[in-house]
Amino acid sequence: MSQQENIHQHPFSITKELRQALHGHKSYILWFTGLSGSGKSTIANMVEGRMYAMGISTYILDGDNLRNGLNEDLGFSSDDRKENIRRIGEVSKIFVDSGIVVLATFISPYASDREEVRKKVQQDEFIEIYVKCPVEACEKRDPKGLYKKARNGEITHFTGVSDPYEEPGNPEILIETNHYTIEECVQQVMKYLKDNGL
Repeated sequence: MSQQENIHQHPFSITKELRQALHGHKSYILWFTGLSGSGKSTIANMVEGRMYAMGISTYILDGDNLRNGLNEDLGFSSDDRKENIRRIGEVSKIFVDSGIVVLATFISPYASDREEVRKKVQQDEFIEIYVKCPVEACEKRDPKGLYKKARNGEITHFTGVSDPYEEPGNPEILIETNHYTIEECVQQVMKYLKDNGL
């Protein structure tokens, strides 16, 4: 007998719609994907600041931060990366149900994993933001010194060096951080949200 057969979903009276009404706005996922050093966390941090100033309830889920807690048991193999994104997808879904806008900043190199997160919520509740930057530019920035370690063989399974990154085919927002300033990138996200009534 499957363990799932003994689990029953309990219905609660306060719905996502009621929570959204309490917050005064819709809830959704802003999913920032891109190579290490592309600017995902920096942009998300500034976008959250703008949203906070507008009275929007938000929370950032950051890859490094969650690997210090929820995902501290995971490595960087393809299976562990898949499980990392699966867990974050479930947490993100909970935030959306709570009526909060979640900003998720994860390399999330595999298109299929990002698509699985998209399937967890309604069609308009997952906004994929591709923070595009050539690996050469990311490596030049190398804010955490990770590319240097990867090139020296100190880090294995490093996206962009020894592991692949599957670019989004049709993201809702495409940000090219090697062509635009951080401020211009933030404005691009905010314009999308405004134009789409979010």
